[in-house]
This record gives sequence, C-alpha cells and structure tokens, in this order.
Amino acid sequence: MKAIILAGGRGKRLRPITDYVPKPLVPLNNIPILEWQIKYLKKFGIKEVIICTGYKTEMIENYLEMKKSIGVKIKFSKEKIPLGTGGAIKKAANTIKDKSFFVLNGDVITNIDLKKLLKYPNSIAAIELRTKFGIIETDNEKVTKFREKKEISNLWMNAGIYHLLKETVKDLPKKGDIEKTVFPDYAKKRKLNTVKFKDVKWYSVDSFKDMEECSLEIEKIINN
Repeated sequence: MKAIILAGGRGKRLRPITDYVPKPLVPLNNIPILEWQIKYLKKFGIKEVIICTGYKTEMIENYLEMKKSIGVKIKFSKEKIPLGTGGAIKKAANTIKDKSFFVLNGDVITNIDLKKLLKYPNSIAAIELRTKFGIIETDNEKVTKFREKKEISNLWMNAGIYHLLKETVKDLPKKGDIEKTVFPDYAKKRKLNTVKFKDVKWYSVDSFKDMEECSLEIEKIINN
C-alpha cells in the first residue's frame, strides 16, 4: 500500500525554528518528524510514501536524498500555492492506482495500528479527547484532587490519520480542506467510518511543549 504525508504547512506555531527549516524537518531526538513518520509507516508494510510539500520543499527533498537507505520509495507532490488538505490529497492521489491508501497529517507521531484502520473503507482514526490542562475534582466547593491531562471518555477526536478509497479522490476539492468539505458531506450521507483507539500514544507536534513531551517517548512509540 501507499501513504500520503501532508507536509506542506508553514508550522507558524513553531517559529522561529520553522523560519529556517520546514516543520517536517523539525528534530525530535535529533531525527526529523518526517523520518519518524516514515519509520512508522514502514512498520505496517507501506512500500511507497508520497510527500505533499509546499514550504521549503527543496530542504525536504535534499534531506531525503541523503537518506536513500530509509527503505521505502519516496515521491513528492509539490504545491505552488497552498491547496489545503483536500487539494493536496487530490493532487497526490492522482498517481495512486491502488484501491485505497492512507493519509497522515505531517505533524502526527503515534503508535495507532494501521491494520485496524485498513478493515474499514473511508475511515478516520479517532482517539479519546484529551484536555490540555489539569483537571480539578471537587466535592461541593472543596477541591479534592488534581489530575493532569485527563482523557475524556466517549468524546472522540480526529487523530489525523485516514484510510481512503481511491474513488473518493473525485469528490475532493482542488483547493480546500478535506475536514471541511468531503468529511462533513460523507458523514451526512453515512459514507464515513471511524475506528476508535483507546490507550494509544498520540502527539500532534504543534508547539515547543509538544516537542518536549513527544521527545521523551518517541523511541518507545515508534520502535516498539
């Protein structure tokens, strides 16, 4: 199977690092996010990865050119102007002949089992919503306990990993986000599935705090 990595964003929240390097090349334990993602996909038998680039494309190409031993075939889908997630997938997927393919947001680090996602067509990986802040438990007006970053049961969030049928590509916008166009439409028509993952490791590397927290666990997440 093939996978698309959406790696064209500017990563403004990680400035000033991303003034000099594109977000996919931001290092976690001295290895870029993008390389960790390719290692993750390779674990599930992905043979070819199409990387959607826009900002500082040449730097990403040059880095992967030096990593010829990475073990998967790399292709690039370059955006001259930002196309949004839907437009980027549409452009990249035109070269895919398989019945279906995976899509991965370019800042996601996780151990979600792609084999489970593969069982359902047009599916979104979902994880339980997590608070970014500490939780206070109370008894009347008395604080009884503090809990850090609790997972909230039965509220599910989009984990940024999709399994899409090739036939879906025709419905994608040439410019625009899949999350705001096709997904709401498919949900209304009951054509969209989800696979819920509990107790998984998942990070969206979107801040310096995310970088710090993810760096502490990334070896276990990807290599185990």
